[in-house]
Amino acid sequence: MDFVKDFARDRLFIKNLEDHVAVDSWARIVDFFVDILPLEELGFVDVLSDQGRPPYHSSDLLKLYMYGYRNSIRSSRKLAKACTDSLEVIWLLNGLKPSARKIAYFRKNNAKAFKQAFRYFVILLKEMKAIDGRTIAIDSFKIRAQNSLKNNFNQKKIDHHLKYIDDKISEYQNALDESDSERDMR
Repeated sequence: MDFVKDFARDRLFIKNLEDHVAVDSWARIVDFFVDILPLEELGFVDVLSDQGRPPYHSSDLLKLYMYGYRNSIRSSRKLAKACTDSLEVIWLLNGLKPSARKIAYFRKNNAKAFKQAFRYFVILLKEMKAIDGRTIAIDSFKIRAQNSLKNNFNQKKIDHHLKYIDDKISEYQNALDESDSERDMR
């Protein structure tokens, strides 16, 4: 009985990269969302110089970060490695391979713009009527028919919750910075 055989590695193998990215892939969603973002309004800065290598466009690096966020890739070095290993990332960035340092500097230099992009995403979902903006989250299937203080929301509680979300974003960015600094020390 013969075994299943695959193709020879030393032969030329041509395949469309589009075929390797599923129709419902997160990479396609990220690509669509970042392409419609008003990056300049949100605070992303692209500085062109007459000298040296041209920079990467903010949209490409933002796509990489959003893909990494969804797939729990926090380290800039791991994101840089994903640019060569993951077919979805290669498709998403059109073959670009930014260095870990370039990725880390992008995040550091655009921290405020990242927060604005996350807020823009929520506003976009409201405009598309994907969310109504009245329900923040449902934690479980039990619903109490009580009107207690913890079930009521006022402007102070909403502001407190928005501050909590901003702190969580900052905490995530600090974790990314620590991850990068630990790698740099090795």
